[in-house]
Amino acid sequence: MYLVDTNVWLERLLDQARSEEVGHFFARIPSERLFLTDFSFHSIGVVLGRLNRSEVLLPFVHDAFVQGAVSLIHLEPEDMEKIVNVMQQFSLDFDDAYQYVAAEKYGLTIVSFDADFDQTEKGRRTPDQSGD
Repeated sequence: MYLVDTNVWLERLLDQARSEEVGHFFARIPSERLFLTDFSFHSIGVVLGRLNRSEVLLPFVHDAFVQGAVSLIHLEPEDMEKIVNVMQQFSLDFDDAYQYVAAEKYGLTIVSFDADFDQTEKGRRTPDQSGD
């Protein structure tokens, strides 16, 4: 079960340098085993909008949630104390701490290109390192 970080989704959606690696990951892992935080979901929308790539958003939603079975997860206000603690403990920014706490709460492995997770107890895997 994998929490897929914002940067992994955007790598594929924007056809960036490691898009093929992400594509292989998505081909290997059934969508039922993939999770996305509401924070990442909204961040993807913001980034695509800023890059004038909003036409990519609806196909993404359809592929991930309508045709696929990616689970959208969220944290509650009660989780904010844990987020702040993680920010301080591992020197993470808010978005990384949000992902970290969500992964802890739901028992997920973080899949990310962000090396900031390497300094945490959970760590992270890249798409190439993930799979069954």
